Amino acid sequence: MLSSSSPAMSATNGGGTPPESSRVKEGIRMTETLTRDELHDPVAKHMHTDFVQIRADHTVGQALDGIVARQPTGRILYFYVTDAAGRLLGVVPTRRLLLSPREQPISAIMVKHVITIPHQATVLEACEFFILHKLLAFPVVDDERRIIGLVDVDLYTRELSDLDRREDSDNLFQLIGVHLTDAQQRSPWTSFRLRFPWLATNIVAGIAAAFLAGFYEDQLEKVVALALFIPVVLALAESVSIQSVSLVLQTQEGRRPTWSTLAPRLGREFLTGTFLGGACGALVGLVALWWIGRSDVALCVAGGIGAGVACAAFLGQAIPVGLRLLSWDPRVAAGPIALALTDMVTLLVYFNLARWLTG
Repeated sequence: MLSSSSPAMSATNGGGTPPESSRVKEGIRMTETLTRDELHDPVAKHMHTDFVQIRADHTVGQALDGIVARQPTGRILYFYVTDAAGRLLGVVPTRRLLLSPREQPISAIMVKHVITIPHQATVLEACEFFILHKLLAFPVVDDERRIIGLVDVDLYTRELSDLDRREDSDNLFQLIGVHLTDAQQRSPWTSFRLRFPWLATNIVAGIAAAFLAGFYEDQLEKVVALALFIPVVLALAESVSIQSVSLVLQTQEGRRPTWSTLAPRLGREFLTGTFLGGACGALVGLVALWWIGRSDVALCVAGGIGAGVACAAFLGQAIPVGLRLLSWDPRVAAGPIALALTDMVTLLVYFNLARWLTG
Protein backbone atom coordinates (compact mmCIF):
# COMPACT_ATOMS: atom_id res chain seq x y z
CA MET A 1 0.00 0.00 0.00
CA LEU A 2 1.20 3.43 -0.81
CA SER A 3 1.54 5.88 2.05
CA SER A 4 -0.06 9.30 1.99
CA SER A 5 3.27 10.73 3.08
CA SER A 6 4.98 9.72 -0.15
CA PRO A 7 5.57 12.37 -2.82
CA ALA A 8 3.13 10.60 -5.11
CA MET A 9 0.36 11.15 -2.63
CA SER A 10 0.99 14.65 -1.40
CA ALA A 11 -0.14 18.05 -2.58
CA THR A 12 1.18 21.47 -1.62
CA ASN A 13 -0.07 24.99 -2.03
CA GLY A 14 3.38 26.54 -1.83
CA GLY A 15 2.41 28.67 1.15
CA GLY A 16 3.65 28.90 4.69
CA THR A 17 2.46 26.77 7.56
CA PRO A 18 -0.21 28.44 9.71
CA PRO A 19 -0.23 27.96 13.47
CA GLU A 20 -1.56 24.63 14.71
CA SER A 21 -4.70 26.11 16.27
CA SER A 22 -5.58 28.04 13.11
CA ARG A 23 -5.00 24.96 10.99
CA VAL A 24 -7.32 22.84 13.14
CA LYS A 25 -10.04 25.52 13.23
CA GLU A 26 -9.87 25.90 9.47
CA GLY A 27 -10.00 22.13 9.04
CA ILE A 28 -13.09 21.89 11.24
CA ARG A 29 -14.76 24.68 9.28
CA MET A 30 -14.03 22.94 6.00
CA THR A 31 -15.15 19.48 7.12
CA GLU A 32 -18.50 20.93 8.12
CA THR A 33 -19.36 21.13 4.41
CA LEU A 34 -20.34 17.43 4.47
CA THR A 35 -23.83 17.10 5.96
CA ARG A 36 -25.36 14.11 7.69
CA ASP A 37 -27.79 13.51 4.81
CA GLU A 38 -24.94 13.49 2.28
CA LEU A 39 -23.29 10.58 4.07
CA HIS A 40 -25.86 8.26 2.52
CA ASP A 41 -25.54 9.65 -1.01
CA PRO A 42 -24.02 7.36 -3.66
CA VAL A 43 -20.33 8.16 -3.89
CA ALA A 44 -20.74 8.40 -7.68
CA LYS A 45 -22.75 11.57 -7.10
CA HIS A 46 -19.67 13.29 -5.62
CA MET A 47 -16.83 11.86 -7.70
CA HIS A 48 -14.67 13.76 -10.23
CA THR A 49 -14.63 12.58 -13.81
CA ASP A 50 -11.62 14.72 -14.81
CA PHE A 51 -8.81 12.44 -13.65
CA VAL A 52 -5.47 11.38 -15.07
CA GLN A 53 -5.08 7.85 -16.41
CA ILE A 54 -2.25 6.45 -18.48
CA ARG A 55 -2.00 3.33 -20.59
CA ALA A 56 -0.02 0.32 -19.39
CA ASP A 57 1.30 -0.33 -22.90
CA HIS A 58 2.78 3.18 -23.22
CA THR A 59 6.25 4.30 -22.28
CA VAL A 60 7.04 6.93 -19.67
CA GLY A 61 7.73 9.44 -22.45
CA GLN A 62 4.38 8.77 -24.15
CA ALA A 63 2.57 9.07 -20.83
CA LEU A 64 4.21 12.41 -19.97
CA ASP A 65 3.54 13.79 -23.45
CA GLY A 66 -0.10 12.74 -23.16
CA ILE A 67 -0.49 14.43 -19.78
CA VAL A 68 1.01 17.68 -21.08
CA ALA A 69 -1.17 17.58 -24.19
CA ARG A 70 -4.33 16.97 -22.22
CA GLN A 71 -3.71 19.63 -19.54
CA PRO A 72 -6.05 18.20 -16.86
CA THR A 73 -7.81 20.85 -14.81
CA GLY A 74 -8.15 18.95 -11.54
CA ARG A 75 -5.52 18.35 -8.89
CA ILE A 76 -3.19 15.47 -9.80
CA LEU A 77 -2.63 13.16 -6.84
CA TYR A 78 -2.08 9.80 -8.52
CA PHE A 79 -1.55 8.50 -12.04
CA TYR A 80 -3.81 5.51 -12.62
CA VAL A 81 -2.77 2.88 -15.14
CA THR A 82 -5.40 1.21 -17.32
CA ASP A 83 -5.60 -1.12 -20.29
CA ALA A 84 -7.18 -0.30 -23.65
CA ALA A 85 -10.67 -0.99 -22.24
CA GLY A 86 -10.17 1.38 -19.28
CA ARG A 87 -9.79 -1.40 -16.71
CA LEU A 88 -7.60 -0.45 -13.77
CA LEU A 89 -4.24 -2.23 -13.64
CA GLY A 90 -2.15 -0.16 -11.24
CA VAL A 91 -0.97 3.25 -10.07
CA VAL A 92 2.28 5.15 -10.68
CA PRO A 93 3.69 7.50 -8.02
CA THR A 94 4.57 10.94 -9.36
CA ARG A 95 8.22 10.70 -8.38
CA ARG A 96 8.62 7.38 -10.15
CA LEU A 97 6.97 8.69 -13.32
CA LEU A 98 9.13 11.82 -13.45
CA LEU A 99 12.46 10.14 -12.69
CA SER A 100 12.14 7.00 -14.81
CA PRO A 101 13.76 6.84 -18.29
CA ARG A 102 11.41 7.97 -21.04
CA GLU A 103 11.70 4.63 -22.83
CA GLN A 104 10.73 2.66 -19.71
CA PRO A 105 7.34 0.88 -20.06
CA ILE A 106 4.64 2.09 -17.68
CA SER A 107 3.81 -1.52 -16.84
CA ALA A 108 7.33 -1.94 -15.44
CA ILE A 109 7.12 0.94 -12.95
CA MET A 110 3.49 0.80 -11.82
CA VAL A 111 2.31 -0.46 -8.44
CA LYS A 112 -0.18 -3.22 -9.12
CA HIS A 113 -2.01 -3.16 -5.79
CA VAL A 114 -4.62 -0.38 -5.91
CA ILE A 115 -7.34 0.18 -3.33
CA THR A 116 -10.60 1.01 -5.11
CA ILE A 117 -14.11 2.06 -4.14
CA PRO A 118 -17.01 0.21 -5.83
CA HIS A 119 -19.48 2.41 -7.64
CA GLN A 120 -22.34 1.17 -5.40
CA ALA A 121 -20.65 2.53 -2.26
CA THR A 122 -22.05 5.43 -0.27
CA VAL A 123 -20.25 8.58 0.85
CA LEU A 124 -20.17 7.11 4.37
CA GLU A 125 -18.35 4.03 3.11
CA ALA A 126 -15.92 6.18 1.14
CA CYS A 127 -15.24 8.21 4.28
CA GLU A 128 -14.32 5.01 6.09
CA PHE A 129 -11.86 4.20 3.29
CA PHE A 130 -10.06 7.54 3.81
CA ILE A 131 -9.80 7.00 7.56
CA LEU A 132 -8.69 3.38 7.25
CA HIS A 133 -6.12 3.72 4.47
CA LYS A 134 -5.09 7.40 4.83
CA LEU A 135 -4.78 8.01 1.10
CA LEU A 136 -5.70 11.29 -0.55
CA ALA A 137 -7.80 9.80 -3.36
CA PHE A 138 -9.42 6.57 -4.49
CA PRO A 139 -10.58 5.50 -7.94
CA VAL A 140 -14.25 4.57 -8.28
CA VAL A 141 -14.66 1.45 -10.42
CA ASP A 142 -17.57 -0.42 -11.96
CA ASP A 143 -18.21 -4.16 -11.79
CA GLU A 144 -15.61 -4.78 -14.52
CA ARG A 145 -12.98 -2.68 -12.69
CA ARG A 146 -13.15 0.18 -15.19
CA ILE A 147 -12.44 3.59 -13.68
CA ILE A 148 -15.54 5.77 -13.87
CA GLY A 149 -14.38 8.54 -11.58
CA LEU A 150 -12.22 9.67 -8.72
CA VAL A 151 -13.09 10.68 -5.17
CA ASP A 152 -10.55 12.61 -3.14
CA VAL A 153 -10.45 14.59 0.08
CA ASP A 154 -12.25 17.43 -1.66
CA LEU A 155 -15.30 15.41 -0.72
CA TYR A 156 -14.72 16.64 2.84
CA THR A 157 -12.61 19.78 2.49
CA ARG A 158 -12.61 22.78 0.17
CA GLU A 159 -8.84 22.95 -0.05
CA LEU A 160 -5.67 21.17 1.09
CA SER A 161 -2.77 22.91 2.71
CA ASP A 162 0.68 21.71 3.75
CA LEU A 163 -0.08 18.05 3.13
CA ASP A 164 3.54 17.44 2.25
CA ARG A 165 4.09 17.22 6.00
CA ARG A 166 3.03 13.95 7.59
CA GLU A 167 1.65 15.53 10.73
CA ASP A 168 -0.62 17.78 8.67
CA SER A 169 -2.04 14.92 6.63
CA ASP A 170 -2.67 13.02 9.86
CA ASN A 171 -4.57 16.03 11.20
CA LEU A 172 -6.72 16.01 8.08
CA PHE A 173 -7.70 12.36 8.47
CA GLN A 174 -8.35 12.86 12.18
CA LEU A 175 -10.66 15.74 11.33
CA ILE A 176 -12.50 13.59 8.80
CA GLY A 177 -12.95 10.93 11.47
CA VAL A 178 -14.22 13.45 14.01
CA HIS A 179 -16.62 14.88 11.46
CA LEU A 180 -17.87 11.42 10.53
CA THR A 181 -18.55 10.67 14.19
CA ASP A 182 -20.36 13.98 14.67
CA ALA A 183 -22.43 13.49 11.54
CA GLN A 184 -23.56 10.09 12.74
CA GLN A 185 -24.55 11.30 16.21
CA ARG A 186 -28.24 10.89 17.00
CA SER A 187 -30.46 11.97 19.85
CA PRO A 188 -31.09 9.40 22.62
CA TRP A 189 -34.72 9.01 21.52
CA THR A 190 -33.69 8.42 17.89
CA SER A 191 -31.09 5.87 18.96
CA PHE A 192 -33.69 4.15 21.12
CA ARG A 193 -36.14 3.90 18.22
CA LEU A 194 -33.45 2.50 15.94
CA ARG A 195 -32.09 -0.06 18.39
CA PHE A 196 -35.03 -1.26 20.49
CA PRO A 197 -36.90 -3.12 17.72
CA TRP A 198 -33.85 -5.31 17.16
CA LEU A 199 -33.43 -5.92 20.89
CA ALA A 200 -37.09 -6.92 20.97
CA THR A 201 -36.02 -9.76 18.70
CA ASN A 202 -34.06 -11.20 21.62
CA ILE A 203 -37.05 -10.77 23.93
CA VAL A 204 -39.26 -12.72 21.53
CA ALA A 205 -36.56 -15.36 21.05
CA GLY A 206 -36.12 -15.75 24.82
CA ILE A 207 -39.84 -16.25 25.35
CA ALA A 208 -39.94 -18.68 22.43
CA ALA A 209 -37.00 -20.61 23.92
CA ALA A 210 -38.90 -20.91 27.22
CA PHE A 211 -41.94 -22.31 25.41
CA LEU A 212 -39.65 -24.62 23.47
CA ALA A 213 -38.11 -25.95 26.68
CA GLY A 214 -41.60 -26.50 28.02
CA PHE A 215 -42.49 -28.51 24.94
CA TYR A 216 -39.60 -30.87 25.75
CA GLU A 217 -40.35 -30.83 29.49
CA ASP A 218 -40.98 -34.58 29.69
CA GLN A 219 -37.59 -35.27 28.16
CA LEU A 220 -35.85 -32.91 30.58
CA GLU A 221 -37.62 -34.51 33.55
CA LYS A 222 -36.56 -37.94 32.36
CA VAL A 223 -32.90 -36.92 32.04
CA VAL A 224 -32.38 -33.94 34.36
CA ALA A 225 -28.69 -33.78 33.48
CA LEU A 226 -29.61 -32.45 30.04
CA ALA A 227 -30.78 -29.20 31.64
CA LEU A 228 -27.42 -28.74 33.35
CA PHE A 229 -25.65 -28.35 30.02
CA ILE A 230 -28.12 -25.97 28.33
CA PRO A 231 -26.15 -22.84 29.41
CA VAL A 232 -22.84 -24.09 28.00
CA VAL A 233 -24.47 -25.32 24.78
CA LEU A 234 -26.09 -21.91 24.19
CA ALA A 235 -23.04 -19.94 25.34
CA LEU A 236 -20.69 -21.64 22.88
CA ALA A 237 -23.12 -21.24 19.97
CA GLU A 238 -23.75 -17.57 20.79
CA SER A 239 -20.02 -16.85 21.11
CA VAL A 240 -19.27 -18.31 17.69
CA SER A 241 -22.23 -16.48 16.17
CA ILE A 242 -21.02 -13.13 17.51
CA GLN A 243 -17.47 -13.90 16.35
CA SER A 244 -18.75 -14.52 12.83
CA VAL A 245 -20.87 -11.36 12.85
CA SER A 246 -17.92 -9.26 14.05
CA LEU A 247 -15.57 -10.69 11.42
CA VAL A 248 -18.09 -10.05 8.64
CA LEU A 249 -18.69 -6.46 9.73
CA GLN A 250 -14.94 -5.87 9.84
CA THR A 251 -14.10 -7.48 6.50
CA GLN A 252 -16.98 -5.96 4.54
CA GLU A 253 -16.22 -2.42 5.78
CA GLY A 254 -16.64 -0.12 2.84
CA ARG A 255 -17.44 -3.00 0.50
CA ARG A 256 -20.83 -4.09 -0.78
CA PRO A 257 -21.26 -7.89 -0.97
CA THR A 258 -22.93 -9.61 -3.91
CA TRP A 259 -25.26 -12.59 -4.08
CA SER A 260 -22.73 -14.48 -6.21
CA THR A 261 -20.10 -14.39 -3.45
CA LEU A 262 -22.51 -15.26 -0.63
CA ALA A 263 -22.64 -19.06 -1.14
CA PRO A 264 -18.83 -19.63 -1.08
CA ARG A 265 -18.47 -17.46 2.03
CA LEU A 266 -21.28 -19.32 3.80
CA GLY A 267 -19.69 -22.64 2.88
CA ARG A 268 -16.31 -21.66 4.27
CA GLU A 269 -17.80 -20.30 7.49
CA PHE A 270 -19.99 -23.38 7.97
CA LEU A 271 -16.93 -25.60 7.60
CA THR A 272 -15.05 -23.46 10.12
CA GLY A 273 -18.01 -23.72 12.49
CA THR A 274 -18.03 -27.48 12.05
CA PHE A 275 -14.38 -27.68 13.12
CA LEU A 276 -15.00 -25.38 16.09
CA GLY A 277 -18.14 -27.23 17.09
CA GLY A 278 -16.46 -30.60 16.82
CA ALA A 279 -13.59 -29.54 19.04
CA CYS A 280 -15.79 -27.85 21.66
CA GLY A 281 -18.37 -30.64 21.58
CA ALA A 282 -15.76 -33.34 22.08
CA LEU A 283 -14.24 -31.50 25.06
CA VAL A 284 -17.55 -30.80 26.83
CA GLY A 285 -18.85 -34.27 25.94
CA LEU A 286 -15.88 -35.88 27.68
CA VAL A 287 -16.55 -33.74 30.77
CA ALA A 288 -20.23 -34.82 30.68
CA LEU A 289 -19.23 -38.48 30.41
CA TRP A 290 -16.82 -38.17 33.34
CA TRP A 291 -19.34 -36.24 35.46
CA ILE A 292 -22.68 -37.91 34.67
CA GLY A 293 -21.36 -41.30 33.62
CA ARG A 294 -23.89 -41.73 30.79
CA SER A 295 -22.71 -42.06 27.21
CA ASP A 296 -26.09 -41.03 25.77
CA VAL A 297 -26.00 -37.72 27.65
CA ALA A 298 -22.38 -37.15 26.61
CA LEU A 299 -23.23 -37.81 22.93
CA CYS A 300 -26.24 -35.50 23.18
CA VAL A 301 -24.13 -32.70 24.64
CA ALA A 302 -21.33 -33.19 22.13
CA GLY A 303 -23.71 -33.40 19.18
CA GLY A 304 -25.77 -30.44 20.34
CA ILE A 305 -22.68 -28.27 20.70
CA GLY A 306 -21.18 -29.45 17.41
CA ALA A 307 -24.31 -28.88 15.34
CA GLY A 308 -25.26 -25.71 17.22
CA VAL A 309 -21.86 -24.09 16.72
CA ALA A 310 -21.79 -25.00 13.01
CA CYS A 311 -25.24 -23.46 12.51
CA ALA A 312 -24.23 -20.44 14.61
CA ALA A 313 -21.23 -19.77 12.38
CA PHE A 314 -23.44 -20.06 9.30
CA LEU A 315 -26.02 -17.64 10.73
CA GLY A 316 -23.34 -15.24 11.95
CA GLN A 317 -22.03 -15.00 8.39
CA ALA A 318 -25.40 -14.97 6.62
CA ILE A 319 -27.29 -12.41 8.71
CA PRO A 320 -25.02 -9.32 8.31
CA VAL A 321 -24.33 -10.07 4.64
CA GLY A 322 -28.04 -10.58 3.98
CA LEU A 323 -28.95 -7.35 5.77
CA ARG A 324 -26.33 -5.47 3.76
CA LEU A 325 -27.66 -6.91 0.51
CA LEU A 326 -31.13 -5.73 1.54
CA SER A 327 -29.69 -2.23 2.21
CA TRP A 328 -30.29 -2.42 5.98
CA ASP A 329 -27.66 -1.42 8.53
CA PRO A 330 -26.10 -4.67 9.82
CA ARG A 331 -24.17 -2.96 12.62
CA VAL A 332 -27.32 -2.54 14.72
CA ALA A 333 -29.49 -5.42 13.57
CA ALA A 334 -27.09 -8.28 12.82
CA GLY A 335 -26.13 -9.12 16.42
CA PRO A 336 -29.62 -9.42 17.93
CA ILE A 337 -31.04 -11.31 14.94
CA ALA A 338 -28.10 -13.71 14.76
CA LEU A 339 -28.26 -14.43 18.50
CA ALA A 340 -32.02 -14.98 18.45
CA LEU A 341 -31.88 -17.43 15.55
CA THR A 342 -28.81 -19.15 17.00
CA ASP A 343 -30.60 -19.80 20.30
CA MET A 344 -33.66 -21.25 18.58
CA VAL A 345 -31.72 -23.48 16.18
CA THR A 346 -29.32 -24.71 18.87
CA LEU A 347 -32.11 -25.61 21.30
CA LEU A 348 -34.06 -27.44 18.59
CA VAL A 349 -30.99 -29.47 17.67
CA TYR A 350 -30.12 -30.20 21.31
CA PHE A 351 -33.62 -31.23 22.40
CA ASN A 352 -34.28 -33.39 19.35
CA LEU A 353 -30.94 -35.15 19.81
CA ALA A 354 -31.91 -35.73 23.43
CA ARG A 355 -35.22 -37.23 22.40
CA TRP A 356 -33.53 -39.50 19.90
CA LEU A 357 -30.55 -40.61 21.98
CA THR A 358 -32.12 -40.91 25.45
CA GLY A 359 -35.48 -42.29 24.37
